[in-house]
This record gives sequence, structure tokens and C-alpha cells, in this order.
Amino acid sequence: MKTEASAAAGPAQLQHYLRAGTLQLAAPPPLALYVHLPWCLKKCPYCDFNSHEMPAAGLPQRRYIEAVIADLEASLALIWGRSVHSVFMGGGTPSLFTPDAIDSLLASLRARVRLEPGCEVTLEANPGTFETNRFRAFRAAGVTRLSLGVQSFDDRFLRSLGRVHDGAQARAAAHEAALAFDTFNLDLMYALPGQSLADLHRDVEVALELAPPHISIYQLSLEPNTYFAKFPPDLPSHDLACDMLDLITAMTGAAGLNRYEVSAYARDGHRCRHNLNYWQFGDYLGLGAGAHSKLSFAHRVIRQARFRDPGAYMDHALAGSAVASAEEVSRTDLSFEFMLNALRLKDGFDLALFSERTGLALSAVQEGLQQAQKKGLLERNLTLVRPSARGFDFLSDLQALFLPTAR
Repeated sequence: MKTEASAAAGPAQLQHYLRAGTLQLAAPPPLALYVHLPWCLKKCPYCDFNSHEMPAAGLPQRRYIEAVIADLEASLALIWGRSVHSVFMGGGTPSLFTPDAIDSLLASLRARVRLEPGCEVTLEANPGTFETNRFRAFRAAGVTRLSLGVQSFDDRFLRSLGRVHDGAQARAAAHEAALAFDTFNLDLMYALPGQSLADLHRDVEVALELAPPHISIYQLSLEPNTYFAKFPPDLPSHDLACDMLDLITAMTGAAGLNRYEVSAYARDGHRCRHNLNYWQFGDYLGLGAGAHSKLSFAHRVIRQARFRDPGAYMDHALAGSAVASAEEVSRTDLSFEFMLNALRLKDGFDLALFSERTGLALSAVQEGLQQAQKKGLLERNLTLVRPSARGFDFLSDLQALFLPTAR
């Protein structure tokens, strides 16, 4: 059921979401905050995120942060009394904001919501915005985890991806991240235009020499409404891309980084709490231009979307109405969305978690579970469900069994 979001947020909106319904959620799941900082030095040709080139006049940092905080204040009634276990500042390139601006943002968040002890606070950064001591200043501002968008250490592939940094800057930024943070992530990409298995081996080798506690690595895909979709580059074959993924998993595993999610590898104690919350179908309040939220109540789960254009977002947020649309998630969509996320985890999930997070009986996905097990894509016992080795390799086929139209 879709509803038009109104400026009448707060207690009246809360009462609307608390009315009787068909779901039965005994308690809300863990809550995270996502803050979208939408500007980049330039738009990459493969990127389909809500990102915008930095204005010639510079970033409106103060006004944007004021808008984010106004957005939060208008949403407080919907999360009142709940603690936040992780904060993720994504983009765009959040590291374009000054450490003082990030300090102001985090202080304003802490003044309005309760952050759990040891709350994970992640900031995305790009080597092209790297300056000596800048990462240390982000750490002093309250950031506990840096996610560094390296993509590659090879200048040839960085140029083909339209990145603004080179390999030397990527290595310098990763080295500085290791000095400034106890935990950090390197974002890499593979199956790049013209990339060979030997090229990838060198890239991963350089990354592992920097001893990151976490690596996220994604296959380059051609997303709609991007430059690459309009002018597609020559990408490696499907078979070569599969060989590349096998190489990545072998090299990271030998270096002590275990694959715990389709695209994520981590040392013990360094899994990303914020992303785990998504995959385990937790709640998140999204603030900033184009940010999305998922929030649970006793009898329903809702999704919200903020205005995408940064200027429109700031205007609406400062007027108390940053939410462009809101939608109550249907029972069938809840089942599919839970499975879509939870099956990304190599270790799977406890069966009880499905009912806890959706308010539905396990019978809602029983047929899909049986089909997946019959096809050898799923392993299960009385309490646990997880993808088989084959299911993890053919994850899209496994997830598709839980589409409402698949049964």
C-alpha cells in the first residue's frame, strides 16, 4: 500500500503506523542510521547511485547538515526510545566534507538519538580526496571505521573507470587509513574492461599487502541510466569473471580474510555491523538526498524515500517534509525481501529470525525452501538455513525461488 508522505510527521504519523494490522512483530529489530552525502568530484561512468558533481561554488556543507538534522528531528517520533547500533555516512564522496563538518554532524546526531556503546560509525572516502592527517581528523571527529573506494591499484583500470585518483594515491590513502583506524575497508572491483586474471591477481596482491581487515569486492556491472550502459565497454566473459571470483576467494582466504557475504571478506572481529544489519533485515533510518528507510512497527513494516535532488531535499527537509514517498511493505514482498537479503550470508540465518523480522509465519516461505533444498541450492536443519556451495555460486537462481510469481 503506497501513501503520499506528508509534512505531518511526528506523533500523528506514528499513530497511523501503530494502528491494527495483519503482521505480528513482537519487538523491533536493531536500528541503524544511514546518512547520504551526495556530492563527488565527478560522476563515474558506471555509477547509478544518487551522486552529483560538486557545485562550482563549493559544497553547501553547513546548510546540508542543518537539513539532515531537521530531517532527523521530523523522524524522531518514529524511532523514539530505540538505540542506534551503527551509523554509515555514504555517498557520493562523504570525505569531501571537512572533518569539522563531520564532527558537527555526528555531535548533532548524538544529541538527538542514543548511540549504543561501541557504535560503529563508518565514513566512505575516496583516495582522490585524501590529504595527510585528514583521516586522523575524521577519527578524532568520531568516525570509527573508514571505507576506502580504491576500486583498483592499476592506473590503466582507474582511467577506464573514470576515477580521479591513481594507483600511488590509492596505496598512500590505504596506508594512512591503516594508521588512523583500528578497522577499515577497501572497496575493489573486478571484471574490468580489458582485465585479465593476471591483472586481477596483481590488484588483489597489492590490496592484501596493505593488510586490510575487511575487503568488499564487486563485479563491474552495466547499470541502467549510466554512461557505461549507453556506451558499454568490452568486459571479460562470464567464465573469466567466475574464475576471477574464485581467485579472489582463494587469495583472501589464504590471507586470513573469510568470505562471510557474497561480496565481503573480513578477518575475525571486523565484519561490517551496518551491512550485516541490512542482510539480517534490520531497520534503518535513511537521512539525506535520496536516502531510503525501512522501519518496523508492531503490525507493519514501512519504507520511505527522501527527495533525490540535493537542492530540493534541503528545501523540503528544512521545511519539515523531507520524505517524498512512503510505502507499507506487502506480506508477499516482505517474504521475498527478507530472503533476498538473508541468503547473501554464507552462514545463512536462524529460522526464527524470519518471523522475528517479518511478523509472518515460516509457512510463508516454506514452499520456496523446499524447492531450493530439492534443487541442491539450500542446506537446512531444524533451526538453520544457509545456501549450499552451489546455491552461493548461483545466488540469483536461489533468490528467484522466493519471488511471489515463482510459486
